[in-house]
Amino acid sequence: MAEELGAGDGTFEAFRRAEALVAQQRPLDALAALEPVLEVVTNAPSVLLLAGRAYLGSAQFRRAEAAFRRVLELDPTDHYALFALGKTLQRQHRLTEALPPLRMAVAMRPLPEYQEALGEVSARIAVEGGSW
Repeated sequence: MAEELGAGDGTFEAFRRAEALVAQQRPLDALAALEPVLEVVTNAPSVLLLAGRAYLGSAQFRRAEAAFRRVLELDPTDHYALFALGKTLQRQHRLTEALPPLRMAVAMRPLPEYQEALGEVSARIAVEGGSW
């Protein structure tokens, strides 16, 4: 990953700082730290995933959706991007759209977190009839 981020120019350090800020639930600070990285490294799935997580954490759902969709264009087998896209769509109350990526994420890697998200969306669709 260091090669992908240009380890010698400070990009890698900025990425790591942004990663720590997301882990500390400081998504806006993470996005500020990540901004120079996004300008230099435009198609690295790791950078796009981190940006998507920060966008999601700061309720910038359209940007999060775009970031996760771009990751999936680059790597359709990224189960976490599928899960995160599903959660992003769920947060936008687009429940029927959230189902396919969540189902795919569960099929690829049946992690409890993925299964729980799929169960939540499925139950809400059953109760509410699809979307709000």
